[in-house]
Amino acid sequence: MEPRDIIIVGSGPAGLTAAVYTARANLSPLMIEGLGAGGQLMLTTDVENFPGFPDGILGPELMGRFRDQAARFGTEFVTADADRVDLSASPFGVWVAGQEHRAKALIISTGATAMMLGLTSEQKLLGHGVSTCATCDGFFFRKQEIAVVGGGDSAVEEATFLTRFADKVTLIHRRKELRASKIMQDRAFSNPKIDFRWNSEVDEVLGNGRVEGVRLRDVESGDLSDLAVSGVFVAIGHRPNTELFKGQLELDDAGYIITEGGSSRTSVPGVFASGDVQDHVYRQAVTAAGSGCMAALDAERYLEALGG
Repeated sequence: MEPRDIIIVGSGPAGLTAAVYTARANLSPLMIEGLGAGGQLMLTTDVENFPGFPDGILGPELMGRFRDQAARFGTEFVTADADRVDLSASPFGVWVAGQEHRAKALIISTGATAMMLGLTSEQKLLGHGVSTCATCDGFFFRKQEIAVVGGGDSAVEEATFLTRFADKVTLIHRRKELRASKIMQDRAFSNPKIDFRWNSEVDEVLGNGRVEGVRLRDVESGDLSDLAVSGVFVAIGHRPNTELFKGQLELDDAGYIITEGGSSRTSVPGVFASGDVQDHVYRQAVTAAGSGCMAALDAERYLEALGG
């Protein structure tokens, strides 16, 4: 079978933007959108910070619009997860449910998964007071009391950021000291709006349809206590979805794909990466979309240099 020009693996804002651009460039992209099609925005209710939607939009509706736009220009979709890839030589191979697909260029936009506490109540209230992104959702908690779970730099950074909106932020950590850097700790300790619950882990998120509090377990005594909050921000880290690419692409220590400065180029010519799979700093839908555009343009130039 003749290899196609381009395959895109992953279908969040980065992948779908890459699909719009490559489809409009007549590259007939095949998108392996995965079973979790749409990325992390599918778990989000109101999105108020994506440009062009002054009244906000629901996350799944926004991703539906992205997909419709990509489809309109001729993107072909496979709604299943990629089983394995072969990046040893072009045309690159991608296998889905045992079926082989090959392309001269590949864009990876498989994203990252926010690590969660693993509670049923947490899943139930995700997007209804439970969040994994302070910059996305902090605005909705003006003058409220909320909790942040975690003890590393990202948790302390989120707690500090959230004090711009909330009246009180309780940082819940299972140890008796933070893992965050000294400067971040000093900032948090000197902030009058931040409170600390040490040696504590969340046993359950409380609320019926909306977060009303958390039940905390003291890790030393096992005692349970309830803390009334209207929001819970889980900040225990992200895991890039790069299992497929280990040993084939250069990854950093945390598993994110390394891209050449100012581009989407990876360690393998013809393979490009965009979105949260290579960005652990910004992690926003709009930056992911922008990097999807970069990957599409980089791939287009690469194919031109190959002679189509």
